[in-house]
Amino acid sequence: MKSKTNKRWVVRITLISMCVSMAFTFASSEILGSAGYVMAFLVLAVFILLGIVFDIIGVAATAASPAPLHSMAAKKEAGAAEGLRLLRNAEKVSSICNDVVGDISGIVSGTTSSLIVARLMQDLSTENIMLQLSVSAVVTGLMIGGKAVGKTIAMNNSTRIVLDVGKLINLKNKVFKNKVFVKK
Repeated sequence: MKSKTNKRWVVRITLISMCVSMAFTFASSEILGSAGYVMAFLVLAVFILLGIVFDIIGVAATAASPAPLHSMAAKKEAGAAEGLRLLRNAEKVSSICNDVVGDISGIVSGTTSSLIVARLMQDLSTENIMLQLSVSAVVTGLMIGGKAVGKTIAMNNSTRIVLDVGKLINLKNKVFKNKVFVKK
């Protein structure tokens, strides 16, 4: 039975990954198609930040202790029940946040930086390899350095992060009357 559930999860996460990748790539392509350099670099920054933020959430979900959230849930604190649900599904939350959103953000930010460099080289009428190397190195450094700092933040503040994400889910549920991550 566990194997069947695992196979279903693998199929679901594969399909989710493909959809998220298509959405990110489509959004990036559409925005970059007519964007100036400032907008292009903003899009790049958004993808880098998205990867870092979701990496923080994924690590926090695996590192947090449920005890403080149980106490908060008993006091009916908003987001605590949703936070507990995240912890009960930490493996899946981590997979979605770290592997799906985090890794796809890294891939799309690399592609986005390549498109920016290609446009720069075309506009500057140059084939400067140093431009390619520099932009690639900066993007990689920001992504990896940001994730390293984020992991430290996530480990040291895991309960607070899970509670905050739980509060966002709680707010979304109230606004859209849609119950996600609230099963007992």
